[in-house]
Amino acid sequence: MPQGKVEVVPDDGLTTRQRRRQAVLAVHTGDGKGKSTAAFGMALRAWNAGWPIGVFQFVKSEKWRVGEEAALKKLGGVTWHKMGEGWSWIQRAGTERDHAAEAAEGWAQIKRDLAAETYKFYVLDEFTYPMKWGWVDVDDVVATLAARPGTQHVVITGRYAHPSLLEAADLVTEMTKVKHPMDAGRKGQPGIEW
Repeated sequence: MPQGKVEVVPDDGLTTRQRRRQAVLAVHTGDGKGKSTAAFGMALRAWNAGWPIGVFQFVKSEKWRVGEEAALKKLGGVTWHKMGEGWSWIQRAGTERDHAAEAAEGWAQIKRDLAAETYKFYVLDEFTYPMKWGWVDVDDVVATLAARPGTQHVVITGRYAHPSLLEAADLVTEMTKVKHPMDAGRKGQPGIEW
């Protein structure tokens, strides 16, 4: 898309201004680092536009304090929801948590918020995992997002995005890992991973 020119002008009867105001469904997927970070960058743009923002994190613990959360909460206009205790694909002895039920309730809340047009911008962080594991029905997600009222923008992050979700999305970015410090045995660190 050189110089901001579109490749094809749709024959949909809409003006450029009307097309510019259409809701966007974005998916950030792939094995590379930066999917959530890119989504939070979009959330910063949404904040700058004065939009109310809802963040729903599906496999990050409510105990974790990450930089994006601290920064966005200080800016205001952001509601943050965390479901689960983090890394929910790891079975922990003695845990009473039902991650599938928590993911289903998280999705039910998002559906309620979409119907009520609670937010203008939604970050569904690591939401591809509950779909992959069968905790949330992919067809329901795609149908709900396609029918969302108004101009509510949604960005979904996580590996293994379902083909139906990719087909429904307006914007798909695949992060590809070329090299990562963990490949050399280095652990995550503050300011880089959180």
